[in-house]
Amino acid sequence: MQSNNIEESNIETEIKHTDIKKLPIMISLLIGVFFAILNETLLNVAYLDLMATFGVTASTVQWLTTSFMLIVGVLVPISALLVRWFTTRQMFLGAMIMFTIGTIICAFAPTFSLLLIGRLIQAAGTGLLIPILMNTILFLYPPEKRGAAMGMVGLVIMFAPAIGPTISGLIIEALDWRWLFIFVLPFSLFSIGFAFVYLKNLTIVTKPRVDVLSIILSTLGFGGLVFGFSSIGEGEAGWSHPEVYLSIIISIIALFLFITRQLKLKEPILEFRVFKSPMFSLTTVLLIIMMMTMFSTMIILPMYLQGPLAFSALAAGLALLPGGVLNGIMSPIAGKIFDRFGPRFLVIPGTFILVVVMALFTQVSTDTSAYVFILLHSFLMIAIAMVMMPGQTNGLNQLPPTYYPHGTAVINTLMQVSGAIGIALFIGIMSSGQASYLEGVNDPSEPINISNAMTAGVQASFQVGLIFAIISFILALFMKRTVLPKSI
Repeated sequence: MQSNNIEESNIETEIKHTDIKKLPIMISLLIGVFFAILNETLLNVAYLDLMATFGVTASTVQWLTTSFMLIVGVLVPISALLVRWFTTRQMFLGAMIMFTIGTIICAFAPTFSLLLIGRLIQAAGTGLLIPILMNTILFLYPPEKRGAAMGMVGLVIMFAPAIGPTISGLIIEALDWRWLFIFVLPFSLFSIGFAFVYLKNLTIVTKPRVDVLSIILSTLGFGGLVFGFSSIGEGEAGWSHPEVYLSIIISIIALFLFITRQLKLKEPILEFRVFKSPMFSLTTVLLIIMMMTMFSTMIILPMYLQGPLAFSALAAGLALLPGGVLNGIMSPIAGKIFDRFGPRFLVIPGTFILVVVMALFTQVSTDTSAYVFILLHSFLMIAIAMVMMPGQTNGLNQLPPTYYPHGTAVINTLMQVSGAIGIALFIGIMSSGQASYLEGVNDPSEPINISNAMTAGVQASFQVGLIFAIISFILALFMKRTVLPKSI
């Protein structure tokens, strides 16, 4: 207990340092993390090109995304331990160098296997970068100024994947798919050079005992969960495939053992007592719903636009661009509003807008104008910006400084896992709706029936999304502004 108090005192002393130049640190971190997260969706519209180049199937090429989410899901929980073993500077430079090496391998990969290895290395760097950025802001800014800073994080975490398909569509239209990675290289190299000059250490290295069993259980638990849900759409068997249900069962058992062990350890890898803070717990549920909604919509809408509405990949990407831009603009604004008025001023109307948008999405059809899709997607992304970062900042503000690494690791892990679960859940509902519709028609192969079936599936998925949106609105009513505690 005494060592924890000393550590908390040291961290608080670090926070009070006024001679730290915040702007150069933030620039180096934001540039690196932006382009790392951009890669999560940058390949979304390049799959057909990659299948043709390497002669692989759709289920095989999907591993470029599945493996990325899997590695990030495994590494983020362990980041709470790593940030206490290495300095901020060591962690960021190491992660960015790893990401850059992976990007170079991807850009010049002669085979699919080497391309997949490059993606795994990219993901390892990305999985470490996200917690570094979050922890740096918590240590760099006092609670009353974190809203604006976290708004910039929102611009990175939500805006980057939102514009990924648009950028990808533009590059694929004009150049080879390899330019998706070549395009990123100058920015990642600049981030490394900028950080090497300006980035300072902000945390105390305590080097706690490493519990190997906890790392194994964490890897099996979080990694298995992401793998299981991400595998649902890869084969025809879906949920009934052993690869899916065995992975999920094993991961649930491993997570139960992991959590039980962490509550018993004096120095846990991941401190689950953060959930004793009610606003942190409420925020976590809200963020899970937001991530499920955002990631599933980012896949369902392009599929529907390119399917029944016959959009090209580029046109579908451009249709999603206004929402991505508005999300990026709104995130910093929401952060400043949070600092002045608190979370309720943003989160309650944000979740209400989400309910309205989801209700309208349940009514879309092939007769719906493209402009309506653009408008609904734009309001969806605005609503998510109003909820995500203000809610997350409010929840983390209730934690003491010693719990910052654990709080950010818990939130970012669950966001990653919920993104995978959301994609699997909503795609599964959409596929089920399509199948049910086609069973009731005379000629399932007729184009009009295929279009109507997909419409039925999309409407069914958004009906479930509406239920989640209503839950988020009810939870938002209970949110209140938090005050930094002395202990937990």
